[in-house]
Amino acid sequence: MLNHINVNEILFLDIETVPLSPSFELLDEYDRELWSDKSRFIREKNNVSVEESYHQAGIYAEFGKIVCISVGYFVVRMGERLFRTTSFANHNEAVLLNEFSHLLEHRFNNPFRVLCAHNGKEFDFPYICRRMLINGLALPQLLDISGKKPWETGHLDTMELWKFGDYKHYTSLKLLARIFGIPTPKDDIDGSMVRSVYYDEGNLDRISVYCQKDVATVAQLFLKYRNEKILSQESIVKV
Repeated sequence: MLNHINVNEILFLDIETVPLSPSFELLDEYDRELWSDKSRFIREKNNVSVEESYHQAGIYAEFGKIVCISVGYFVVRMGERLFRTTSFANHNEAVLLNEFSHLLEHRFNNPFRVLCAHNGKEFDFPYICRRMLINGLALPQLLDISGKKPWETGHLDTMELWKFGDYKHYTSLKLLARIFGIPTPKDDIDGSMVRSVYYDEGNLDRISVYCQKDVATVAQLFLKYRNEKILSQESIVKV
């Protein structure tokens, strides 16, 4: 499976997002009204107040922002396969999006290059595109899929690949790592804690470390899909 794809031409990525405001109460009246309309399903499903539901605002590009994009790619050095990871993290979203765009346009712009993320087609890729447009930035070629056929987009999604055409709901990266025996270091935070780590601590470094671990797990999962051996933790290098 996937053996026709050169893994050295894939840029793996993951994003971390937070609500635009630390709390619902700090929104202006019109934005509170807009969130109330948007969150109706969340509130009905989870039986929570509109104030409580705002903790999930970060999953919507209209009400959230990106605070970290982590990327990783395979390289071969001295006959050894390594996976190199780095992060773009900033309180100023426009700055980190500009840096990420520069990477895609100037250092990863081969037309045969591919982006890969877990649930990327429904979350990471469209979220990045929406936030770039909101920030007044042009879309890099690898993200601008307007007018392209599905097989021309250069986007891979490890969750979609796991479906094998099935339409059942979400399968988490955590679950797939478990069933494939992919070791994941114990984190001091998980996705549900990113908002509080960002707004209560202002700790982008913790968020970046967490995000980079997810990128490495996506890459390891991709190797498993190809029936290849996963890398040792020593072969995963932060740069």
